Amino acid sequence: MSHLNSLEKRAAWSLALVFAFRMLGLFMLIPVFAIFGQDLIGFSPLWIGLAIGAYGLTQALLQIPMGWLSDQWGRKPVMLLGLGFFVLGSVVAALADSVYMVTLGRVLQGMGAISGAVMALASDLTREEQRPKVMAVIGMTIGLSFTIAMVAGPAIAAASGLSGIFWCTALMAITGLLLVWKVVPVAVSKAPASETLATKGQIMALFRHPELLRLNFGVLVLHLLLTAIFVVLPTLLLQQNFASAQHWQLYLPVLIGAFILMVPLMILASRKQQEKGYLLLAISLLIVSFVLILINQQLWSITLALLLFFVGFNYLEASMPALLSRIAPAGLKGTAMGTYASAQFLGAFLGGILGGAVASFSGGESLFAVAALIGLLWLAYASRMTVPARSQRLSLPVKVADETAAAQLAQRLTQLQGVLEVTVVVAEQRLYLKVGQQQFDLAEAQSLVESSQKS
Repeated sequence: MSHLNSLEKRAAWSLALVFAFRMLGLFMLIPVFAIFGQDLIGFSPLWIGLAIGAYGLTQALLQIPMGWLSDQWGRKPVMLLGLGFFVLGSVVAALADSVYMVTLGRVLQGMGAISGAVMALASDLTREEQRPKVMAVIGMTIGLSFTIAMVAGPAIAAASGLSGIFWCTALMAITGLLLVWKVVPVAVSKAPASETLATKGQIMALFRHPELLRLNFGVLVLHLLLTAIFVVLPTLLLQQNFASAQHWQLYLPVLIGAFILMVPLMILASRKQQEKGYLLLAISLLIVSFVLILINQQLWSITLALLLFFVGFNYLEASMPALLSRIAPAGLKGTAMGTYASAQFLGAFLGGILGGAVASFSGGESLFAVAALIGLLWLAYASRMTVPARSQRLSLPVKVADETAAAQLAQRLTQLQGVLEVTVVVAEQRLYLKVGQQQFDLAEAQSLVESSQKS
């Protein structure tokens, strides 16, 4: 079958909405807090950064443990728990009169680290051949949520203040709770854990993988830079006599333009198979945007810089997970994605601290010089990346008695033409293959597996 069935469609749109409501709530504060938080007790540039990035710390710490819990307790109970924390954090922040309580609310919001559970449930509810479509639908909601948040945040804050942002966030989280409770399907099967969730025994091994380390470092820096610059950017716009209620009028065309310009880069990178070159180009766009703001803070210059920044940001946000999926060892995609997501959220937290600290001690303009320097270091580190040839991932059931039998089977399979990597997971009785897209003969591999089980 080439199309999603009714269960898969229901899973795709309901889980995408749950993801979107949560991400909207996290992102809407970014473009407004530096302005609308000024009436809070204890307001300072450092606490701006801490409040904006605080959710990233608890997200980074709990992303993988919450995924593990979803294996023990079930996907939906963990999602309900996480969304409950999100509602609580939103209410605490909405009622806050100090920057400290807002930061506490953001920490509680971050405890709703349900990304792993959502992705795992999506895998549980879909057939293997249809799984990429459902994952793509959910993945697209991240970029769409960010765009909507950058426009909706300033508009809501202008109409109802900072508390309005958090009450809106609480309402969306409650809607997400109802969706999970009443609409999201109950899984009747469970996808292989190694491909959807982080596994405890392999995390340290992946940290030693040089190419995955580059990607984890890259996403950490990408979100560090995003969070850091928005500690001071809204204030720069105010200094250009651009009222906060109108900021969405800048963000909307910039984000639409950036998306339009990003698409050709994605097409060219894929068609020419020059992913590394275009990745380096995107990082360079980030650096140029920081330099442009550093030398000229007029409105046209800030607008152009933001356009360049988001072209690079959107390209990197879309392309790095695809590279990660290609590079991750066979059978360990879930673990690789778990560590990648943790690095992403940790970057948001560190970006808040960096932005607040630099703005407090050296002024807002110097932050862009620091950002450009960090970007140059990332460019140098990424330039040494090796991108492997495109491959296909396959998963087959096997019957192996123990680790010795698994190792023998894996050794035989590595001799087949087109086989790049083999992982046999005894606990799951499943075989994972990473193979070349043209040279590999699936029938030959299946025959070898069957013969090994008879012997």
